[in-house]
Amino acid sequence: MYRRYTVNNQRGFSLTELMIVVAIIGILATIAIPNFLQYQAKAKQTEAKSNLVALHTSEIAYFAENNGFIDDFNAVGFGVSGTSQRYYYELAGASLGVLPAGCTASTLDAVSATAFTAVAIGNIDGDATCDVWTINDQKVLTNVTNDVSS
Repeated sequence: MYRRYTVNNQRGFSLTELMIVVAIIGILATIAIPNFLQYQAKAKQTEAKSNLVALHTSEIAYFAENNGFIDDFNAVGFGVSGTSQRYYYELAGASLGVLPAGCTASTLDAVSATAFTAVAIGNIDGDATCDVWTINDQKVLTNVTNDVSS
């Protein structure tokens, strides 16, 4: 004989259970999103650090061939590619990129025959504080103004 089975006792989630799950997801998002944004900003700072180290390498190579440093990005073979540059670079009389809105040019950059200091300026999170990095001929990388922590 053929029997037909029906399920009369089907249950889903109640509205209360669904609201608890939504509340838990909201709490987790409230905790996670600010941390994510801070890590994202720190990752953006890597652009300045890696480009300044590349500029240092270019200046050291130029010094080895010419027995002096120079304030010309083209002469040392340094350039920045890409369409989303976050930083503006200064090397005494030379500059590369576009100075971000709200930021001012630096007075920290300098070049002489025996030493140099290059500067990177950016506004990575859109606030009033500009991120400023320097590197010198001794490869000392310094975050003069930290846009992430402010």
